[in-house]
Amino acid sequence: MKYNNLKSLYYESNDIYAEEYLKRFNSEDTVKLNFYIGEHQAFYMENAMVMKIAYKIAKIDKEVSSLCNELPGIAIDQYSKKCLIDEIVITNKIEGVHSSRKEIGEALNILEVQSKHEGKHQRFVGLVNKYLKLIKQEQICLDNCQNIRDIYDEVFLEEILHEDPKNKPDGKIFRKEAVTVHSETDRIIHTGLTPESKIIEAMTRALEFLQDESVDELFRVCIFHYLIEYIHPFYDGNGRLGRFILSYGISKTLTPLISLRISETIKENISTYYKAFKLCNDQRNLGDITPFLLMQLEMIYKAMKELKKSLNEKITIWEKYELAIRHLTDSDEILRLYSLLIQAALFSEQGISMIELQNNMKQSKYMVKKLMRQIPDDMIIVKTKNRYKFYSINLERLNKIILDDSIEAIQKN
Repeated sequence: MKYNNLKSLYYESNDIYAEEYLKRFNSEDTVKLNFYIGEHQAFYMENAMVMKIAYKIAKIDKEVSSLCNELPGIAIDQYSKKCLIDEIVITNKIEGVHSSRKEIGEALNILEVQSKHEGKHQRFVGLVNKYLKLIKQEQICLDNCQNIRDIYDEVFLEEILHEDPKNKPDGKIFRKEAVTVHSETDRIIHTGLTPESKIIEAMTRALEFLQDESVDELFRVCIFHYLIEYIHPFYDGNGRLGRFILSYGISKTLTPLISLRISETIKENISTYYKAFKLCNDQRNLGDITPFLLMQLEMIYKAMKELKKSLNEKITIWEKYELAIRHLTDSDEILRLYSLLIQAALFSEQGISMIELQNNMKQSKYMVKKLMRQIPDDMIIVKTKNRYKFYSINLERLNKIILDDSIEAIQKN
């Protein structure tokens, strides 16, 4: 089933166009916003299509949550941080900002072993610190316009100024002057609101909608993402800001890990993403933002399907290794160490630190190192970053040992 957008009826007879608009706008399924897209009051429909995809999201969310619960806490923590790095690299890439996995990983290390203040000169520390709040389920205030500016300053401003100092916000809270969004062929496809008084008024209304508990929370999060991009409150960084707030909203509504997969799905479907913005911005669509809601919900569902697939694959491999290592030693402590190193290889970006090994094994550094010496050297991979060492198992070497053991067992029989 396809949702017929109002713009497509524009070239039909005026009667059909007007009749369909009024039918939708006055429907019992329609939610009207105290917000205007140009001259038209924004609205969306909670119709059968919207409710169907929402049901599918709720169903798969339970499945993803169940899969997460199958894994040890440290594995989920490591995988979350790996996804965090992916999310930041990709959200930057969408905006043409280069950031390597190494840079984001180093910022993450600094925040984990030092304070934010000590790492303030490391690139992307503010951005990584904010995304960490999603993993930790920390509250981020989104009550008023100043909250939006505070997030922008803390997370994006330094990088924006590094790219072009002229893009510094010059208004009381947001920008004073006009800003336009251009297509790849340099054609203007959207003009942000202006002057700043209109930006503040519109953002206040958008935030009021975001806090409206009479509306489904996931719908609010998706619609707010459209509204903030429509307003375009800053000269630059609006896309990154909007996707961060989208991720935050998703982390509060669904399994938090989902929030760190959304930019990848958006990038893979970027033309569909931009097309939905363009359609809903078009005055001929008469303020109907249902197409954007449907697109965003579909993106979330796709991200969840990919996450479910990834978790299933990793759990299957992890369980295989957990079973296999029982033949390598009789020591429960060494088995525990093997398990942690395997989890690090499968789920983390760089490995597990000595501190994490000590905490998870409830052993001193001396004892962990002593146990580690009982594992062959060529089975342990050690990476050094910012003077800190990270450990993981050599899966290729482990696979060979498992295969050799299987061959030997078969030959004996």
